[in-house]
Amino acid sequence: MNDIDSLPIRDELRGKSPYGAPQLDVPVRLNTNENPYPLPDPLVERIAQRVTEAARDLNRYPDRDAVELRAGLAHYLSRTAGHPVTREQVWAANGSNEVLQQLLQAFGGPGRTALGFEPSYSMHALLARGTGTGWLSGPRNEDFTIDIDAAVRTIAEQRPDIVFICSPNNPTGTAVTEETVLALYEAAQAARSDGHGALVVLDEAYGEFSHHPSLLPLIEGRPTLVLSRTMSKAFGAAGLRLGYLAADAAVVDAVQLVRLPYHLSAVTQATALAALEHTDTLLGYVEQLKAERDRLVDELRAMGCQVTESDANFVQFGRFDGAAGSHAVWEALLAHGVLVRDNGVPGWLRVSAGTPEENDTFLDAVRAVTKELKEKSDT
Repeated sequence: MNDIDSLPIRDELRGKSPYGAPQLDVPVRLNTNENPYPLPDPLVERIAQRVTEAARDLNRYPDRDAVELRAGLAHYLSRTAGHPVTREQVWAANGSNEVLQQLLQAFGGPGRTALGFEPSYSMHALLARGTGTGWLSGPRNEDFTIDIDAAVRTIAEQRPDIVFICSPNNPTGTAVTEETVLALYEAAQAARSDGHGALVVLDEAYGEFSHHPSLLPLIEGRPTLVLSRTMSKAFGAAGLRLGYLAADAAVVDAVQLVRLPYHLSAVTQATALAALEHTDTLLGYVEQLKAERDRLVDELRAMGCQVTESDANFVQFGRFDGAAGSHAVWEALLAHGVLVRDNGVPGWLRVSAGTPEENDTFLDAVRAVTKELKEKSDT
């Protein structure tokens, strides 16, 4: 059997690996930032009702423009993020990854470049390569925050067509300040000599878990600033695959030039609308997860671990002896029945906030592994 490199694939894809995390059958899985709480029964029943209604018309194409869903998402954002947006300013797709891909298709492509500040969400670079967009990596500080001066210099020198800012940042959990976003946005507009400012994408996939308010209000008066969100995390609907953006209405018009026809199924739209009806209940789970996230931070630090400040539903912890050391701890935790994420950030691992019981099991495993490693080093 031939391998992939024997095929006539594009050069920039050769030698690359697909995105993915281990899916192992272990008692406690805390590696993919899923919401650990199953959807409540009233919501499951409402989904069944809406899907049943949608099923009667599955012989027809779905609403191509997802008008009702976009209106519902606009209402949700306006109510929870502190800034009014209209249906015309919102677009939805199959997960925030498709939203980001559509933005790259419309504003990136061959001969254009995108810039991100790594370590960050690895799909930004993968989606850039998949759309033929060049990828540039910008600097971060030792504490994983963005150095504004260094970032502004990088934008001025590289003059990217798209700038990605992830807040809270995955995998570090670090929040980005309003000051940082505004500075990078202004730099991205000034750097272009063609009369068109660069697109700045603010990825708020974990925004509902943050200690800080959403940066959604910043899109006002900034036509090339885009906010990206997902229903996978806060809504506990990772299996739904529904992401969305908020931006100037012209950006929504632009992504429709590259979207596939009828890209959101009638079943997806019906399920998402049902979830929006139960927003308050689902956000109650978010508050529980925020409390558990903060408990993980406190207890890991009490054990002597270094922990990055987290505004997400996960915690980056360490600091171990480089990549080999972090992977050894990953394997040791797995031996105790706990799966966390080895993101490839040397010396660090990432754990998703689970239920109190799952978090207790994880913390016990860390204590046991720490003791084992100490005993090994003493011998």
